[in-house]
Amino acid sequence: MTSDNSAERSAKTRQLLGMKGAAPGETSIWKIRLQLMKPITWIPLIWGVVCGAASSGGYSWTLEDILKAAACMLLSGPLMAGYTQTLNDFYDREIDAINEPYRPIPSGAISIPQVITQILVLLFSGVGIAYLLDLWAGHEFPNLTCLTLGGAFIAYIYSAPPLKLKKNGWLGNYALGSSYIALPWWAGHALFGQLNWTIVVLTLFYSLAGLGIAVVNDFKSVEGDRQLGLKSLPVMFGIGTAAWICVLMIDIFQAGIAGYLISIHQNLYAAILLLLIIPQITFQDMYFLRDPLKNDVKYQASAQPFLVLGMLVAGLALGHAAI
Repeated sequence: MTSDNSAERSAKTRQLLGMKGAAPGETSIWKIRLQLMKPITWIPLIWGVVCGAASSGGYSWTLEDILKAAACMLLSGPLMAGYTQTLNDFYDREIDAINEPYRPIPSGAISIPQVITQILVLLFSGVGIAYLLDLWAGHEFPNLTCLTLGGAFIAYIYSAPPLKLKKNGWLGNYALGSSYIALPWWAGHALFGQLNWTIVVLTLFYSLAGLGIAVVNDFKSVEGDRQLGLKSLPVMFGIGTAAWICVLMIDIFQAGIAGYLISIHQNLYAAILLLLIIPQITFQDMYFLRDPLKNDVKYQASAQPFLVLGMLVAGLALGHAAI
C-alpha cells in the first residue's frame, strides 16, 4: 500500500512539473494550467538570468538588485518559458496524442479556448514586466522588451506552421538551445550592464551545447515524430548516432568556452569549467549512450547540474574580466 501511494505521489508530481511519464486524471484547472507551463523547464532560464547578471560585472547584493533579478527570473521562467511550453503543446497536440496522450490537451483535460487564453495572458504579462524592467533600469532603448518580443517570435516559429522550426532537427534544437541559454543570459546582462557583441557571440556559441541538451528531449518522441514527418535528429540519424551527436555537442562547445577563457587570461575559471565536463562525460557513458530512450531523464538529472554550474563559472569569469 505504501509503495502504491508513493508511486501515485510520484506520478502526480511528474504530472504537475510537466515531466514524461505523468499520470492522467488531474481535475484542478490551475494544476492543469501549471502542467502545461512545464515548471521543470523554468530552471535553466532562471539560471541563465543569474549567469547574465554575473557576466555583466554590475550586479551587487543590494535589495534593489535582488528584486530586479527576481523580476527578470519571473519574466524568463514562469512567464516566457510557460508561454513557450503552452504554445508548443497547443501546436503539438496531434503528436502528443501519439507520444504522450496523458498531456492536458490530447486528454481533453483543458479546452482549446482555455489554452489560447493562457498563451495570450502569459505573453502580454511577460512583455509588460519586460517594459517595466526597462523603465526600472533606466534604459534609453527598451532592451528587455525587444528581447522578450524576439523570444516570443522564436517560440512561435519553433512550434507553429508554416515554418515550424522543430520539423528540422538542427534548426529547431538550436532555436531551443539559444532560447534556454542565450536569451535569459542577455536579459540578465542587459539588466545590470551593457549588452555587447562579445557576450552575444559567446552565448550563441554556448547555445550549441544547449542544442545537445535539446536533442535529449527528442528521444521520447521518436515514434510520433516519425509518423508525422518531423525530422528530429533521432529520426534522421537513428538512436545511437543521435545520442553521440548530442553528447559531443554538449562537451565540445563547453570546452570551446573554456578555451576562450584561457585566451582572456581567466585560467582558474577555465580549469574549473574543464573539470566540470569530466562528470558529464562519466554520466553520458553510464546512462545516455547505453540507452538514451530509457535513461534520458536519469541522465539529465545527473549530468545537467554540471552544465549549469559551468555556465555560472563562465559568467563569473566574464564579469571578472569586465571589471
